[in-house]
Amino acid sequence: MIDILASSFLLSLVLLGIHSYFGLEIIRRGIIFTDLAIGQMAALGAAVAILFCEGHYIYPISLVFALGAALISALASHREKHLEAFIGLLYAFGASGVFILLSRSPHGMEEFNNLLAVDILLIPIQKIIPIAVLYLFLGIFIVFINQKTHGFIKDLLFFTTFAFTVTSSVQLAGVFVVFALLVGPAFTAAKFKNGNPLIIAWCIGLAINLIAITVSYRFDLPTGYTIVLLHSFTAMMSSLMRKERGKGELRK
Repeated sequence: MIDILASSFLLSLVLLGIHSYFGLEIIRRGIIFTDLAIGQMAALGAAVAILFCEGHYIYPISLVFALGAALISALASHREKHLEAFIGLLYAFGASGVFILLSRSPHGMEEFNNLLAVDILLIPIQKIIPIAVLYLFLGIFIVFINQKTHGFIKDLLFFTTFAFTVTSSVQLAGVFVVFALLVGPAFTAAKFKNGNPLIIAWCIGLAINLIAITVSYRFDLPTGYTIVLLHSFTAMMSSLMRKERGKGELRK
């Protein structure tokens, strides 16, 4: 039991570490659906690999689709007045594409469910370590390079690192789990008037992840959807109980 819970908690910890930063950033930018859109485009790439490449080359094909979505999002952020509507349409395009492609697969629904939320209790630690190393390098890149740029280049680097992160996360946890970990803790942390929002998001996310994983194991529930449920519920309750801090304060 301990081995299973430790592995899944480590994965949720790795995912939470970098996604909390991105979550606070997309809330500040007002582009909440960006994660879903880029994640869904990564899932569309996975569907292409499943249907046309017999499941081979899923990661590189997903990454190409996610990077394409990142480039489109960066361009739209400088050209489109109603950016959230554009991002929503990008998500709808990716989701409908996944449905269409996997409808041609004999195990389409099972594969589609795995793209949405994976049972992370079954993810071995050997798959987690490379992702943790990748996120470490992405974090260093964000701190020392991405934050020192401006304008379109800054947006392009942001969406590119975001695409790398989301593609890797979707492969392990699924689109919905990634979205919940990215938006849920950040959304709740934005309600606190004092303290560092990133640290608050980490603490909240860790507590919810631990509860969700333990509950899913104890009652034999799908772990991915349990994480999504508890993060969503906590974030919604925080919205009713606390007023959000100003956008400028999220940068602290």
